[in-house]
Amino acid sequence: MSAPALATLLGLAPHPEGGWYRRTWTAPTTTSTPHGPRPSATAILYLLDDVSAWHRVRSTELWCWHSGSPVGLATGGDGPGPGAPVETVLGPPGAAAGTLPQREIPPGVWQTARLLGAEPALVSCVVSPGFDFADFELAPSAS
Repeated sequence: MSAPALATLLGLAPHPEGGWYRRTWTAPTTTSTPHGPRPSATAILYLLDDVSAWHRVRSTELWCWHSGSPVGLATGGDGPGPGAPVETVLGPPGAAAGTLPQREIPPGVWQTARLLGAEPALVSCVVSPGFDFADFELAPSAS
C-alpha cells in the first residue's frame, strides 16, 4: 500500500519533519517541566516514507517499529546543530545485525530517520514527559 493511502486509512496528517502522524494516546496525569506542565507521556503513530528532517525534542522519545521497511535512526549529539551522525537500525529482529524493534532517543539529542527499504515504515513514538510542539526544534538547515 502506498504511503498516502496508508496515511488516509490511519487518519494521519502531514508532520513538519516529514511523513505523517496522529496522536493516539495522552496520559491522564501531568508533570511539571521547566517549560510548563506536560502530560506524563504521549504516543503517536508515525508513517515514514522517505527521510525525516533533523530535529530534537526536550523529552525522551521511544521509537517502536510496527511494519514496513527497517528504519535507519541516526542521532547527532546535543549541540547547537546536528553533529556527526551515529546510526542504529529500527525494525524486525534479524533484518540486519543489531536491528531492534525499539530505540530510545535521549532528551535534547538531534535525530533523523530514513527508510532502509522500498516500503513505508509504520512506527509509534512514545514521548515522556509528553510531546508539545513548544518542545520541538527543527535543525536550522531544515527549517
